[in-house]
Amino acid sequence: MESLRCVLSRITYVNENNGYTVLRVKAKGFSELITAVGIMGTVHVGSILSMKGEWKVDGKYGRQFVISEYEETLPATVYGIEKYLGSGLIKGVGPKYAGLIVKTFGADTLQVIEETPERLIEVPGIGVKRVEMIKKAWQDQKEIKNIMLFLQDHGIGTAFAFRIFKAFGAESIAVVKENPFKLTEIWGIGFKTADTVAKKMGFDAESFYRCRSGALYALNECSNDGHCYMPRDELVKKASELLEVEPEKLQMIIDEMLRGQDLIAESPDHLFLPSLFFSERGAARRIRALLASKRIISDADAIISRVERTAGILYDETQKAAIRTAAESKVMILTGGPGTGKTTTVKGILAVYQAAGMRILLAAPTGRAAKRLSETSGLEAKTIHRLLEAKPPDGYQRGEDNKLEGDALIIDESSMIDIALMYNLLRAIPDEMTVVFVGDADQLPSVGAGNALRDMIDSQAVPVVKLTRIFRQAMGSRIIINAHKINNGEFPDLKSDNRADFFFINQPDNSALPATVIDLCVNRLPAFFKTDPSIIQVLCPMQRGENGAQNLNLLLQAALNPSKETLRRGGTEYKLGDKVMQIRNNYEKEVWNGDIGIITGIDAENKSLTVSFDATTRAEYDFAELDELTLAYATTVHKAQGSEYDIVILPMTTQHYKMLQRNLLYTGITRAKKAVILVGSVKAISMAVKNDKVTRRNTDLATRLRTGL
Repeated sequence: MESLRCVLSRITYVNENNGYTVLRVKAKGFSELITAVGIMGTVHVGSILSMKGEWKVDGKYGRQFVISEYEETLPATVYGIEKYLGSGLIKGVGPKYAGLIVKTFGADTLQVIEETPERLIEVPGIGVKRVEMIKKAWQDQKEIKNIMLFLQDHGIGTAFAFRIFKAFGAESIAVVKENPFKLTEIWGIGFKTADTVAKKMGFDAESFYRCRSGALYALNECSNDGHCYMPRDELVKKASELLEVEPEKLQMIIDEMLRGQDLIAESPDHLFLPSLFFSERGAARRIRALLASKRIISDADAIISRVERTAGILYDETQKAAIRTAAESKVMILTGGPGTGKTTTVKGILAVYQAAGMRILLAAPTGRAAKRLSETSGLEAKTIHRLLEAKPPDGYQRGEDNKLEGDALIIDESSMIDIALMYNLLRAIPDEMTVVFVGDADQLPSVGAGNALRDMIDSQAVPVVKLTRIFRQAMGSRIIINAHKINNGEFPDLKSDNRADFFFINQPDNSALPATVIDLCVNRLPAFFKTDPSIIQVLCPMQRGENGAQNLNLLLQAALNPSKETLRRGGTEYKLGDKVMQIRNNYEKEVWNGDIGIITGIDAENKSLTVSFDATTRAEYDFAELDELTLAYATTVHKAQGSEYDIVILPMTTQHYKMLQRNLLYTGITRAKKAVILVGSVKAISMAVKNDKVTRRNTDLATRLRTGL
């Protein structure tokens, strides 16, 4: 084993899941920078590394020093101190201020910051506010460094250190030592990470803390797949395999969790997380309460006739039935595929409500869907979160004690609403308000747990009108015709026609498909449609794989965004002008899972960036928050629910066989307004069309609506 002492010049890559890091270092006796690789904690540019390891020659990357162990020490030279401070170590100090501070204090810089930070006021351009920011950031950084060392000692990556510090503060290490499974309360940290720490600390494998956490992990994984409950035998089996604990032990743990209401079992075989149980039961009770009374607009037929004459519209009988049902029912569902007249029917419902003098609210789950509803209705529409006035950390301002104000509420893209959001929406609706749910029940269900729209339809307790006729103006769209073919289990028409809006490019070679997608985005489609590449959206069945969203994002970013203004966190480089997606609800920023925006500002000094999601929503992200954003040149079909894009490219390969389902292909195609391009193999498309076995979700909402339980 060789030793190498060097100065860290550049961090090329970090895998935040396992800590694998690629460094470029400056070492005595070497004229050029050396590449060093290994599993490491967080290190900073400018610091001195004492490394042990061995040299190897990588077939792709050349000569590298493979690190077995290392020690980081503070830099001693003025050059090293400046690089260290400017590396993003301290919020408020980037390369510019690092240079000014080092110019003022020279080799004593780190001692000044540590012992007499008030002297920073002597640095030109640094005021009292920035001094306080630097003092706090330096102390926080020391605490975070301690957490990083603790995590590193216990065999896990250090990427979560900031979140742990934010959650538990200066008591972080003490909290984790007492119960490492408290880590699972932090977004992004799962049971397996906490269990790694627990094992290193010598925790009893059959301790209540561990078994409880493992059972909750199994239930949460189940809810991530859309289920509201888990059968007891299945939970025991999965938790037992995960924990390597005898099933009998798990049975006792589950009984204890039920007594402590960590779990709720309404029936012996249906085990719920409390939040999902109360959401599902509460949603059912609110719907039944709303259905208990009726609002009759007695002259609905006369109003419909008047609207037809005034607007020059002739509704068919099903549309009239839908409008009439909306006039007579407190709760109704309007469903149907593309081109069946949902928008026209909603306008008719609005006209009847307006003629009756009703105050109308409009909402949708996403910003894009709300904007589209505003454009088609001519009225203001809000996201459901904004309608409910979500305010952190208090949650929704609208609820049981502060109901929504109005006479009618129309909600579009209702298939996207998970059970938790549905409950929060329903509890804010007053008994006298009429509610119309609009959506396509044949699309993919919500990303979150539950299947609220489908369950309401299946319950037969809520009035439903389904539009099935494809109107003449929609018959010219092969997107719409093929969407209905696919939904009916028929193979789509793939023949080429340059005048059409539906295209198929046969590319059965999986390894060649990414290059085809890039060429379409960069060259062929912009030239053919005379448009900018920014309106093109790639939708993938899966995240992973060479034809998944993750890999295509990196390739598309390289091909479409030449910007040199960047901010790197771990393995992701964020560039000015990048298309990005928020991947979790953030109530403080008022941005939601699935929102897409553009990076409009990068602050290298403060290691932060700004994303504009729409004309009114801009959010700033600190360096530690960047894992809430992912590149969005390509995204999954699931994440695209509720959105529409001018041009959609949909890769369909047999690599994605696990996700090749009819409703996924149908949902992906119906996201396109002007054109959709399927790229891949006929076999993959055929597999998707034939697979109508939609994974059943474990929910009790339909039963609750039928029985009142």
